Amino acid sequence: MTYPRLIALLSALVVVLFTASLVTGPAGIGWGEGLWALVRDDGGPATIVMREIRLPRAILGVLVGAGLGLCGAALQGFLRNPLAEPGLIGVSGAAALGAVLAIHTGLSAAFALALPTAALAGAVLAVLVILLLAGPRGRVLSLILAGIAVSALAGAATSLVLNLSPNPYAAAEIVFWMMGSLADRSMTHVALAAPFVLAGGAVLLSLGRGLDALTLGEDAAASLGVRLPRLRLMLVLGTAAVIGAATAVAGAIGFVGLVVPHLLRRATGARPSRLLPAAALGGAAMILAADIAARSVLPDRDLMLGVLTARESAPLGLHLVRRPAQKKQ
Repeated sequence: MTYPRLIALLSALVVVLFTASLVTGPAGIGWGEGLWALVRDDGGPATIVMREIRLPRAILGVLVGAGLGLCGAALQGFLRNPLAEPGLIGVSGAAALGAVLAIHTGLSAAFALALPTAALAGAVLAVLVILLLAGPRGRVLSLILAGIAVSALAGAATSLVLNLSPNPYAAAEIVFWMMGSLADRSMTHVALAAPFVLAGGAVLLSLGRGLDALTLGEDAAASLGVRLPRLRLMLVLGTAAVIGAATAVAGAIGFVGLVVPHLLRRATGARPSRLLPAAALGGAAMILAADIAARSVLPDRDLMLGVLTARESAPLGLHLVRRPAQKKQ
């Protein structure tokens, strides 16, 4: 399959799943009625459901999924490690810690946007710590070690908050939030996350040529004119913006940034510049599909999105493991 055809196919899949997400839910609104309710402005129940509940959820599904897939592909290309994923540099763990503290202290109940704002603050703090630990000209290993340290510290702090939480309801809310979900999101959440995801995504997409050169090694990339410190800085900032915003509005969602680039790597010729847009579209499709399944499997209660993405990704990961083994035989 040619690359333009792959992009066209993935784009069509995202459009179909986006439309399906808009008309999926317990309200019993049909396809025609639901899509027409988005256009008209009569203030009826169907219009309110479509504009205030389903449309923000579908938009966030595209933003979060595309961001996770794009960050996973960018990190795997930069680190030249197929096991790299967005949580490796610790931004998602720090964002989760910020949200957990907002729930634990009661700020999330007092202020509607306290939770996503605290998560974004945690992501920004993580970036500053990582850049401080890794140094302005630190190599790839320094970045990985700094990310692991921040991730471990954030995970330990989150566990400590859960352990010391005197309110069992707050602890339960923390656990459910960490599973990831797009339920009960509004256009306010879209307005909060979209600028960070779009800006960070644009930064990561601009790194394609540098990542292509980096596949030849750091010395070869430097000889081709790639400024590695700048490339690393832009990668960290772009990933932090995307993952921080995605975690702030959707919680901790794993596996997407790890599995999606693997699924599309062969189709893109293992070129990072081609893999980045494809992984963004593939991630959006996976999150939309998982969110539709979360509302369809048990219509009376939403399954948590992180559970569904893990359920989708595990068989795909096993298939990817088996395929090279079968070739060797």
